[in-house]
Amino acid sequence: MKKSVLLVLSLLLVSAAVSLVFAAMGPSGKFDAKAGDSIYVCGCGAGCECGTLGKQEGNCACGQKMIKTTVTKIEKGRVYYMLDGKELSAPVQGKYACGCGDGCNCGYIGQKPGKCGCDKDMVKVKAPSNTKK
Repeated sequence: MKKSVLLVLSLLLVSAAVSLVFAAMGPSGKFDAKAGDSIYVCGCGAGCECGTLGKQEGNCACGQKMIKTTVTKIEKGRVYYMLDGKELSAPVQGKYACGCGDGCNCGYIGQKPGKCGCDKDMVKVKAPSNTKK
């Protein structure tokens, strides 16, 4: 009986430690989309530097209203979409991401800080460690 209790407690402790490690990593900042997906993009146009992308409407990091569009392709680390008859793109990897945590559905990323679609602050994304061998 004591061994079973100790085993369960050990498993709970390991599970909690793993959860803390993943929580400390923060959001990945990678925008998950594929060609044909509906997304929301910053309405600034070609000169936009905030590069905000999201999966729900709201405002982008620079304060503009997000505009619904469709992903035309994902290529060389960029999300391509049509806006006002022009093909534009933004990086797939954001420097900032929605800070609302697990279960968040707004999917906001951007190159500048601001608020995301669920009105939470966007948080700086920790640089992914280079694990190539």
